[in-house]
Amino acid sequence: MDNVAYKILTAGEFAELQAGRFEGTPADIADGYIHLSTALQVAGTVEKHFAGRTDLIIAKIDLTTLGSKIRWEISRDHALFPHLYGRLEATHVIAAIPLVRQADGSLALP
Repeated sequence: MDNVAYKILTAGEFAELQAGRFEGTPADIADGYIHLSTALQVAGTVEKHFAGRTDLIIAKIDLTTLGSKIRWEISRDHALFPHLYGRLEATHVIAAIPLVRQADGSLALP
């Protein structure tokens, strides 16, 4: 498994994360864990859950700092996704950039 994953956040959620109060999105809270995606899964996550949004930030998360709080579980299309059973903190974020599409239509990742 990869040592990094990505969290797609609205600008407001990212501000909460930077301030140290981020408990998860409404979907995260409802499911009991924070949804993350691998580099190969980010585009599908954006299309499925955030289509048309223009206020998104992609945060790159260092999974090695989360240890056993990360569980790889089957989700969309029977693929393994990293799920964080715990709080996401600003110290877990390696980098973050606004969501932008490159000339070929793919997403730029931090």
